[in-house]
Amino acid sequence: MIRATFRTAALAIALAVLSSAAVEPLVGTWLLKSQQVSGEDASSPPLTLEIRPVGDALEFAYSVPHNNSRVVSLHFVARLDGSATDVQDAQGRKIGTARVQRAGALVYSVSLEGPNRPTASGTMKLSADRKTLVCESDSAPPGAAKIHTVQVFSRQ
Repeated sequence: MIRATFRTAALAIALAVLSSAAVEPLVGTWLLKSQQVSGEDASSPPLTLEIRPVGDALEFAYSVPHNNSRVVSLHFVARLDGSATDVQDAQGRKIGTARVQRAGALVYSVSLEGPNRPTASGTMKLSADRKTLVCESDSAPPGAAKIHTVQVFSRQ
Protein backbone atom coordinates (compact mmCIF):
# COMPACT_ATOMS: atom_id res chain seq x y z
CA MET A 1 0.00 0.00 0.00
CA ILE A 2 2.75 2.46 0.94
CA ARG A 3 4.75 1.49 -2.18
CA ALA A 4 1.73 2.09 -4.43
CA THR A 5 1.11 5.47 -2.79
CA PHE A 6 4.78 6.38 -3.19
CA ARG A 7 4.74 5.37 -6.88
CA THR A 8 1.56 7.37 -7.46
CA ALA A 9 3.10 10.42 -5.77
CA ALA A 10 6.33 10.03 -7.75
CA LEU A 11 4.37 9.75 -11.00
CA ALA A 12 2.33 12.85 -10.12
CA ILE A 13 5.51 14.82 -9.38
CA ALA A 14 7.13 13.66 -12.63
CA LEU A 15 4.06 14.65 -14.64
CA ALA A 16 3.94 18.05 -12.93
CA VAL A 17 7.60 18.68 -13.73
CA LEU A 18 7.12 17.64 -17.36
CA SER A 19 4.01 19.78 -17.82
CA SER A 20 5.62 22.84 -16.22
CA ALA A 21 8.67 22.39 -18.46
CA ALA A 22 6.37 22.35 -21.49
CA VAL A 23 4.92 25.79 -20.71
CA GLU A 24 6.50 28.29 -23.09
CA PRO A 25 8.29 31.07 -21.13
CA LEU A 26 6.62 33.77 -23.28
CA VAL A 27 3.14 32.84 -22.05
CA GLY A 28 1.65 35.54 -19.85
CA THR A 29 0.34 39.08 -19.75
CA TRP A 30 2.89 41.80 -20.51
CA LEU A 31 2.49 45.56 -19.96
CA LEU A 32 4.54 48.06 -22.00
CA LYS A 33 6.82 50.03 -19.65
CA SER A 34 8.93 51.99 -22.13
CA GLN A 35 9.51 52.45 -25.83
CA GLN A 36 12.26 53.97 -27.93
CA VAL A 37 12.02 54.71 -31.63
CA SER A 38 15.32 55.36 -33.43
CA GLY A 39 17.04 56.06 -30.10
CA GLU A 40 14.44 58.54 -28.81
CA ASP A 41 11.97 57.88 -26.00
CA ALA A 42 8.49 57.60 -27.48
CA SER A 43 5.24 57.80 -25.59
CA SER A 44 2.59 55.18 -26.22
CA PRO A 45 -0.90 54.55 -24.93
CA PRO A 46 -0.93 51.74 -22.35
CA LEU A 47 -0.24 48.64 -24.42
CA THR A 48 -0.81 45.10 -23.18
CA LEU A 49 0.52 41.99 -24.89
CA GLU A 50 -1.22 38.76 -23.93
CA ILE A 51 0.39 35.51 -25.01
CA ARG A 52 -1.61 32.30 -24.50
CA PRO A 53 -1.04 28.69 -25.57
CA VAL A 54 -3.40 27.49 -28.31
CA GLY A 55 -2.72 23.87 -29.18
CA ASP A 56 0.85 23.69 -30.51
CA ALA A 57 0.97 27.46 -31.11
CA LEU A 58 0.86 30.74 -29.19
CA GLU A 59 -1.78 33.43 -29.50
CA PHE A 60 -0.41 36.99 -29.48
CA ALA A 61 -2.98 39.73 -28.75
CA TYR A 62 -1.96 43.38 -28.46
CA SER A 63 -4.60 45.53 -26.78
CA VAL A 64 -5.09 49.15 -25.75
CA PRO A 65 -7.65 50.73 -23.42
CA HIS A 66 -10.79 52.20 -24.97
CA ASN A 67 -13.95 53.39 -23.16
CA ASN A 68 -13.14 51.59 -19.89
CA SER A 69 -12.32 48.29 -21.61
CA ARG A 70 -9.47 46.79 -23.61
CA VAL A 71 -9.64 46.54 -27.39
CA VAL A 72 -7.43 44.08 -29.24
CA SER A 73 -5.67 46.07 -31.94
CA LEU A 74 -3.54 43.27 -33.40
CA HIS A 75 -3.90 39.50 -33.10
CA PHE A 76 -2.27 36.35 -34.49
CA VAL A 77 -1.70 32.71 -33.58
CA ALA A 78 1.78 31.46 -34.46
CA ARG A 79 3.67 28.21 -34.20
CA LEU A 80 7.25 28.70 -33.03
CA ASP A 81 8.73 27.11 -36.14
CA GLY A 82 8.80 30.24 -38.32
CA SER A 83 5.76 29.28 -40.39
CA ALA A 84 3.59 32.12 -41.70
CA THR A 85 0.31 33.01 -40.01
CA ASP A 86 -2.31 35.69 -40.63
CA VAL A 87 -2.30 38.89 -38.60
CA GLN A 88 -5.72 40.41 -37.92
CA ASP A 89 -6.77 43.89 -36.85
CA ALA A 90 -9.43 44.82 -34.27
CA GLN A 91 -12.20 44.04 -36.77
CA GLY A 92 -10.79 40.60 -37.61
CA ARG A 93 -9.54 41.66 -41.07
CA LYS A 94 -6.29 40.19 -42.33
CA ILE A 95 -3.69 42.96 -42.40
CA GLY A 96 -0.54 40.93 -42.88
CA THR A 97 1.55 37.93 -42.00
CA ALA A 98 3.62 37.08 -38.91
CA ARG A 99 6.37 34.54 -38.33
CA VAL A 100 7.72 33.61 -34.90
CA GLN A 101 10.59 31.21 -34.31
CA ARG A 102 12.43 30.09 -31.20
CA ALA A 103 16.00 31.33 -31.62
CA GLY A 104 17.34 30.29 -28.20
CA ALA A 105 16.25 29.38 -24.68
CA LEU A 106 14.71 32.81 -24.00
CA VAL A 107 14.98 34.40 -27.46
CA TYR A 108 12.49 34.43 -30.34
CA SER A 109 12.80 35.90 -33.83
CA VAL A 110 9.73 37.71 -35.14
CA SER A 111 8.74 39.23 -38.47
CA LEU A 112 5.59 41.10 -39.50
CA GLU A 113 4.72 42.15 -43.03
CA GLY A 114 1.68 43.30 -44.92
CA PRO A 115 0.50 45.33 -47.88
CA ASN A 116 1.01 49.09 -47.48
CA ARG A 117 3.01 48.46 -44.29
CA PRO A 118 6.75 48.31 -43.69
CA THR A 119 8.16 44.88 -43.03
CA ALA A 120 9.42 44.64 -39.46
CA SER A 121 11.81 42.00 -38.18
CA GLY A 122 13.47 41.57 -34.83
CA THR A 123 13.65 39.66 -31.59
CA MET A 124 11.74 39.10 -28.38
CA LYS A 125 14.11 38.40 -25.47
CA LEU A 126 13.10 37.32 -21.99
CA SER A 127 15.23 38.28 -19.02
CA ALA A 128 16.77 35.43 -17.01
CA ASP A 129 14.15 35.91 -14.27
CA ARG A 130 11.40 35.89 -16.95
CA LYS A 131 9.89 39.12 -15.65
CA THR A 132 10.96 41.43 -18.48
CA LEU A 133 10.40 41.06 -22.22
CA VAL A 134 12.45 43.25 -24.57
CA CYS A 135 11.20 43.48 -28.15
CA GLU A 136 13.57 45.01 -30.71
CA SER A 137 12.65 45.46 -34.34
CA ASP A 138 13.85 47.16 -37.48
CA SER A 139 11.57 48.36 -40.25
CA ALA A 140 12.06 50.42 -43.38
CA PRO A 141 9.01 52.21 -44.75
CA PRO A 142 9.24 52.66 -48.54
CA GLY A 143 11.40 55.68 -49.32
CA ALA A 144 12.21 56.35 -45.64
CA ALA A 145 15.10 55.67 -43.31
CA LYS A 146 15.27 52.47 -41.27
CA ILE A 147 13.44 52.68 -37.93
CA HIS A 148 14.77 50.80 -34.90
CA THR A 149 12.20 50.25 -32.14
CA VAL A 150 12.83 48.92 -28.62
CA GLN A 151 9.86 48.08 -26.39
CA VAL A 152 10.26 46.93 -22.80
CA PHE A 153 7.39 44.97 -21.24
CA SER A 154 6.98 43.74 -17.67
CA ARG A 155 5.14 40.58 -16.71
CA GLN A 156 1.83 41.21 -14.97
